[in-house]
Amino acid sequence: MANSKYEYVKAFEQPDLLIPNTWIVVRIDGRGFHKFSDKYAFEKPNDRRALDLMNAAAKAVMMELPDIMIAYGISDEYSFVFHKSCVLFERRSSKLVTTIVSTFTAYYVHFWSTYFPGPEMQLTAPLPSFDGRAVQYPSVQNLRDYMSWRQVDCHINNLYNTTFWTLIQKGGFDAKGAEKELAGSLAADKNEILFSRFGINYNNEPEIYKKGSVVFRDYELVEPGVPEAIDEDSAKTIEQKELSKTQEEKDRKRRAKARITVQHVDVIKDEFWQRRPWLLSNKPGKIPKEI
Repeated sequence: MANSKYEYVKAFEQPDLLIPNTWIVVRIDGRGFHKFSDKYAFEKPNDRRALDLMNAAAKAVMMELPDIMIAYGISDEYSFVFHKSCVLFERRSSKLVTTIVSTFTAYYVHFWSTYFPGPEMQLTAPLPSFDGRAVQYPSVQNLRDYMSWRQVDCHINNLYNTTFWTLIQKGGFDAKGAEKELAGSLAADKNEILFSRFGINYNNEPEIYKKGSVVFRDYELVEPGVPEAIDEDSAKTIEQKELSKTQEEKDRKRRAKARITVQHVDVIKDEFWQRRPWLLSNKPGKIPKEI
């Protein structure tokens, strides 16, 4: 960039480098999606088309940004996790957040007609948009607790919404009446309402609604009980080791070959992480053999 008398304005830019050696989670949320879902008559309490669209956009983001280790989505939000050794954009928060948000939004609009076809569903202003933020977590336990928090929220919200909309759609309640009926109720109470009044066993609801969507690169599963390759919670400082160009190229090719999968599974229990050690080690696993 050529020097000029105006270049001093660069001094007003604030550094926003994220702390080294911390896990980075970029969480995006739909802006004004309550009105947006009403505008396009999303099915209540869950619209599978809308969730599949969110998942398609998330997969596309992960394909473009191989530094993302895992992503988790519920409703109109998605969380993208970068390994603690990530140096993408020199760990600049603004760069990471804006890249995730803009790429996700672009693919959401791009894939819209695939999941919501027909002239009556054509997107019109105001178009869908998302906001985002970056949060840092110092340990694997903190990161796992974050993922657990989002999945617990998914269950709590879905159980409430399922009961709420069942009261309206099948029980003859209006919105205020349904809210009053559920005020102060526990999970057991909602399950009882669904089963005793409407014959609905909540356990039989689709897993995507109860557990959300987990997006990651699919390698061969490891048998439970195999020791992890690295102790991320060690009291010792873990410095990023510079890989040789040969090793970097091998890892890049292995990631490129890996299939990105969307699953609706429990991320709270240890088994999910133990069988997929690459999610925390940042080392690609073995590509599954095709059957």
